Amino acid sequence: MYYTDRGIEELESRRGDDHVSVAWLADRLRTFTDLNPEFETAVDRLATWLARLDDDEED
Repeated sequence: MYYTDRGIEELESRRGDDHVSVAWLADRLRTFTDLNPEFETAVDRLATWLARLDDDEED
């Protein structure tokens, strides 16, 4: 288990039943980046990865 899995597991246990929009998620990512600019690259990579998840299926 990676150290980051703890945060993922907490997210799932606290918010696992929630339904959110992509717009809501994008706003939370922007807020997080504003508060934690040192994570800008990681947040950008995650957002790009999420945005392109279905690209391989279209080929």
